[in-house]
Amino acid sequence: MKTNFKIVAAVLAVSALGLAGCSSASTTTEPSAAAPAPASASAEAPAVASEEPVAPALKACEVTDVGGVDDKGFNQKAYKGVTDATAQLGVEGAVLESQAETDYVPNISSFVDQGCGIIVTVGFLLGDATKEAANANPTIPFTIVDYAYAEGDITANNVLGQVFNTDEAAYLAGYLAAGMSKTGKIGTFGGINIPPVTIFMDGFYRGAMAYNADNGAKVEVLGWDPAKQKGLFTENFESLDDGRSFAQNLVDEGADIVMPVAGPVGLGSAALAKELGPDKLLIIGVDSDQFESDTANQSVYLTSVLKNMDVTTFNAIASVVDGTFAGGVTVGTLANGGVGLAPFHDLDASVPQALKDQIETLKAGISDGSVDVKK
Repeated sequence: MKTNFKIVAAVLAVSALGLAGCSSASTTTEPSAAAPAPASASAEAPAVASEEPVAPALKACEVTDVGGVDDKGFNQKAYKGVTDATAQLGVEGAVLESQAETDYVPNISSFVDQGCGIIVTVGFLLGDATKEAANANPTIPFTIVDYAYAEGDITANNVLGQVFNTDEAAYLAGYLAAGMSKTGKIGTFGGINIPPVTIFMDGFYRGAMAYNADNGAKVEVLGWDPAKQKGLFTENFESLDDGRSFAQNLVDEGADIVMPVAGPVGLGSAALAKELGPDKLLIIGVDSDQFESDTANQSVYLTSVLKNMDVTTFNAIASVVDGTFAGGVTVGTLANGGVGLAPFHDLDASVPQALKDQIETLKAGISDGSVDVKK
């Protein structure tokens, strides 16, 4: 499937369908005036126009991973695609929150039973449950965030996988962090050692190394070794206490900028940074612009690595509405806007212009393929 992050055409197409639907909607007509009937004629009640049945709106249903739909990141960003669709396309939205991995199958089954027109599953860990449900219900479209199935896994081609080259944007974040560090040490940690998490950490590490090579620096990255694929992991995506303690350990080792890749766990790191002060610790958010979503801790966010799951989820729903849905894979990149780096917001003035220029040049190189973030 050809990746397309331009939603305007889809929205216009759906709007056109909506206008067409309005033009065919039933209306109540007033009886026309007529001459009185002769006295001998039987009186007839005026005919009442019967309303045409209105087709129910498409129901777009999301099953979250653990962490909840209000996690200020991963699940919430995907659900924005559903709520955008309800606002712009007139679909009905619904969500079921998974409290544990054992909830994946029953939550998906519940939405199958409810007759959802498309089921959105959020997270790599829902891969098996989504495959099982999709193969058992070949007429229902599914889309899953952070998973791409191998050829033959999905028998009816009714699943669209959403994957993201977040290492591209994280590379920029690592370059930025290395350029902004005062201690010469930066850090990262993850929730669980799975590819959608470690791809952020890979890019962050390699971006910092690129800064060192370009500027003759020796910034050290704590918490992750991409060669060994080993590092620091909380083994969960829920505990704010873990976010606090893991960040504190990195600070104790000398890091003054930390990128947590652990969903709501990172909110604990941000709370610690606010207590310590931005001169002691800055945070790089992930998934959404956490300066905007974590308003209690805005002062500590240097930037965020954006994964625009809302756009890809919206596009998947729109394709069902306009009848163009197809299974396969869509990939978000820097070049097509699927991933990106958030603004520096309140810390913008503290980022040297020379470093900003280097990051813009690097972004252009990654987008045109002249810079390889895998090295």
